Amino acid sequence: MAKQQDAIYDAKQLGVAKMLILGFQHTFAMFGATVLVPLLTGLNIATTLLMAGLGTLLFHLISKGKVPAFLGSSFAFLGGYAAVAPLDGADGMTNAELLPYACLGVACAGLVYLVLAGLIRLVGIKKVMRFFPPVVTGPIIISIGLGLAGSAVSNCQQNWLVAFIALAIVVVFNIWGKGMAKIIPILLGVLGSCLIAAVIALVWGETIDVDGAEYIALAGKENLLLFSTASLQNLIEAPWIGLPIHWGGTVFGGIDWSNSSLIISSIVAIMPISLATMMEHIGDISAISSTVGKNYLAEPGLHRTLMGDGLATSLSALFGGPANTTYGENTGVLALSKVYDPKVIRIAAVVAVILSFSPKFEALVALIPTAVIGGISFVLYGMISAIGVRNVVENQVDFTKSRNLIVAAIILVSALGLGSISFAIGSLTITLSALAVASIAGIVLNAILPGNDYQFETEPAEEAQTGVNFKV
Repeated sequence: MAKQQDAIYDAKQLGVAKMLILGFQHTFAMFGATVLVPLLTGLNIATTLLMAGLGTLLFHLISKGKVPAFLGSSFAFLGGYAAVAPLDGADGMTNAELLPYACLGVACAGLVYLVLAGLIRLVGIKKVMRFFPPVVTGPIIISIGLGLAGSAVSNCQQNWLVAFIALAIVVVFNIWGKGMAKIIPILLGVLGSCLIAAVIALVWGETIDVDGAEYIALAGKENLLLFSTASLQNLIEAPWIGLPIHWGGTVFGGIDWSNSSLIISSIVAIMPISLATMMEHIGDISAISSTVGKNYLAEPGLHRTLMGDGLATSLSALFGGPANTTYGENTGVLALSKVYDPKVIRIAAVVAVILSFSPKFEALVALIPTAVIGGISFVLYGMISAIGVRNVVENQVDFTKSRNLIVAAIILVSALGLGSISFAIGSLTITLSALAVASIAGIVLNAILPGNDYQFETEPAEEAQTGVNFKV
C-alpha cells in the first residue's frame, strides 16, 4: 500500500476551525445508524451516543492513536437482543428489565475479541491472517455494503425527491467543490437537504396521517413525507442538559445476580455472535487500510485493533449501551473527504460525548427526515462495497482459480441471500445473522479447500506502516 498524494494525513495544516467541522461531519455520519440500534432494541439513545464516543477514544488509546476509525453501534447483535430482551418482554419481565442481561452477554462477547488478539500476539499475525486472506475479507466488505443497500433504499422511499437532493449535493460538492466544501460533502448534503425540506414544508406542506402517525408532507402526496410532528413536539419539550446513563439500565444496577439461569442463557445466546463480528472487524480494518493507504493490520497491529474494539464493546455494554464496532459510514467519509488524520476522529468522539448530555440535540437529530438519511446512506453504503472491490483488485486475488471463485461465491450468496439461521443448544435458541454465516463459511472453506497458498507479508520494518504485499 502506498500513501495517496492528494490525501491529507495531518489535518493541522487545515487549521483548528476546519478540523472541528471535519470532526462534526464524522459525528454526523455515524449518528443515524448508531441511534437506530437503541430504537430497535429499547436501549437508551443518550447512553449509546456517550459510549460510542468513549469507546472510540479507548480504541484510539489502545491502537496508539494511529487508526482513523470511529466505533458506533453494531447491528450484528440485534438478533441477540431480540432473543434475550424482546421489545414486548418475556417470561413476565419487561424489555427494560431484560436489557441488562442482554448487555451482560454483549460484554462477555467483547472479551472474546481479547482471546483472538492474544492468539495473534502469541503466534504472530502471519499464521492467523492465513485464515483471513483478501479472497475472504474482500467479499465480506462487499457484502457489508450491499447488505445495507436495502436499508438506504427503504429510507429513500419516504421521499425520493429529498433523498435525491441530499445525494446530489454530496456528489456535486465532492466532484466539483473547492477548498473546504470538497472535504465536507456529507455535512453539506445533510444541512442543504434539510433546509430545502424545511422550505418545502413551510410553503407547500400539510399534516397527514400515515399508519396512525402524523407527518408533514408535500400537499396531497403521502409518498413525499418530510418531518414527523411527534419529533417536532419532542424537540420543543426536550431539556437542554440531562444525564446519559441511568443506573437501572446498567449491568451493575439492573441484574438480579441470583437469577443464574437467565444470566447463563443470555451469555450463551449472545457470545457466539462475536465470531462473526470479529471477522467484520478484520474486514473493516482492511477497508480502512485500503482507503488510507496504510497497513494497519501490521502497525499498530490487528491484535491492538481487536483489543480496542472488544474492550470498547464490553465497556459500552456494562453501562447499558450496545456493542461497538468500527463504522463503515465513517470509512465512507474518509474515502470522500480524503482527510485521514486520526485526530479528526478523536474530535468526533469528543463531540459525541458532549452531545450525549443534551437531550435537545438528540431530539434535533431525530427530526432529520428519514429520506435525508437514505440519500446520504445511498452513496456511503455503495462506497463500502466499492472499497471491498478495490481490496480484491489491489491485492490481485486470482479468480482464475476455482477455489477462490467458490470461496467468494459462497460468501456473497450467503450474506445476501440467506436470512438469519437459528439452532438450539439445549433449551436455548441461538440466531446467527446472514453475514455471520457468510463470514464463518468463507473462513472454513478457505481453510479446507486445497490451494491455500496465501502469505501475509509486510515490507521491511522501516516501511511497515505503508507497505503490505498480498499473495493469493
